[in-house]
Amino acid sequence: MAIKSITQRWALNTLMVILLVLVLANIGFVYNIHNYFYSGAKQMLTSSATSDYNLILLYSSDTTKNITKEIQGMVENFPNKDKMELMSIDYTGRVYSTSSGFKLSDQDVPEDYLQALSNAGTGYSVSKLPSGEKIMAVTRLIPVTNNRFSALRYVVSLEKIDSLIFKSTLLLVAVSLIVLLFVLVSGGFFVNSIVRPVREMSIAVRKIAEGDMSVRIRRQSKDELGQLCESINYMADEISNSEKLKNEFISSVSHELRTPLTAIQGWSETIMSMGVGDLETTKKGMRVISNETGRLSDMVEELLDFSRIQDGRFKLNKDRMDILAELEEAVLIYTEHAHREGKQFIYHDIEMLPFIFGDRNRIRQVFINIIDNALKYSDAGDTVTVKAEADDANIIITVSDTGCGIAEKDLPLVKEKFYKANNTRRGSGIGLAVAVEIVSMHDGALEIDSEEGVGTTVTITLPIDKGQLDQTTVEFTAVEPTTEIQI
Repeated sequence: MAIKSITQRWALNTLMVILLVLVLANIGFVYNIHNYFYSGAKQMLTSSATSDYNLILLYSSDTTKNITKEIQGMVENFPNKDKMELMSIDYTGRVYSTSSGFKLSDQDVPEDYLQALSNAGTGYSVSKLPSGEKIMAVTRLIPVTNNRFSALRYVVSLEKIDSLIFKSTLLLVAVSLIVLLFVLVSGGFFVNSIVRPVREMSIAVRKIAEGDMSVRIRRQSKDELGQLCESINYMADEISNSEKLKNEFISSVSHELRTPLTAIQGWSETIMSMGVGDLETTKKGMRVISNETGRLSDMVEELLDFSRIQDGRFKLNKDRMDILAELEEAVLIYTEHAHREGKQFIYHDIEMLPFIFGDRNRIRQVFINIIDNALKYSDAGDTVTVKAEADDANIIITVSDTGCGIAEKDLPLVKEKFYKANNTRRGSGIGLAVAVEIVSMHDGALEIDSEEGVGTTVTITLPIDKGQLDQTTVEFTAVEPTTEIQI
């Protein structure tokens, strides 16, 4: 299928419309100017005929006047002979005399005379003389019959009028051509100012599609095209960053998968080579295999959750739930883990929290992910603190640590998919992105405050179940912890 360029479309649409308008304007102008001059000439002839007609009527009422002589005198002494010619016509329809003194021979009966005989005394015609000269004529019948003449004919040459119309038409055509040329030049420049950047963008986008992420487009204007250039450059930056994050993610996941798989393979080979003798070693190996299998299962679940979020298939089974029970279960899961790694784990126990409307399994997943990250980015001797409180409308869960913290440049990016602020720590970089999505789907918020070398605080805010707020008069503002559990 042939592709029409913008230039072709402009030429076919805009230029053709302008050309059509100019042609119609020229035709209209020529038609109007032709009517104007011809109507003026006709009006001049008709006015002279009417004036002489009235004069003859006046002569006819005077018995001392010889009408024939008076009419002959009017023709011979016609005052406007420099503008037109006056002719007297006899009853045969032939020209008898003219104001110029020239006699006409072998002449036909004028068409305007015939019209006057059948058209209430006045006739009009435009014709050419045997010499080729174009003339306009008006004939007016004489109201007196007892004389030699039957009509007076007024004739004017149209050569000068036609010459003026022709010159005016040439001038208009010249102006139209100048306008068309200006439109061509200015329009061509304008179209080229659009086509050239679009072609550059097309080439750049193709290169980006082929994997060359170094391509950038230079912005040449501040209009929509300039904004499009910036958008394409921004797209290239984002694709480049996403590609980089994806590669880092693949590398990280590969490393994370390799570690447990190596442990599973190593202990499996050890157990198989030992035989049945060493029961203690077998138990230890099976425990390692079980733990590493659990790690693999958790990673696969994270990947599946992320895939569901990306595809819009991530669903929540919401119900009225006790958030405190899920938080305490997550704390219990990591109690022994923190103890083994020599980290201090403080949980500010609280007697009661309002219920929320949510998915208990997903909320517990968020708590597990945040606490796991806190322990993951802490070293032996560091402290991880978990506490919960409520105000009039929300429940606030805070998980803080005194670990390595997050650099200021990485802090705005840690919630993004695949992003890892510290590649020396285990993890795929998608757990936090999944947690942020889960909290968002519960109409809550997850905020991170961190300082490198000092520690990190993650604050999860979830709205209290509205039904409970309507049914209770208990205020949950600034609830103080009742018990502090230090591990």
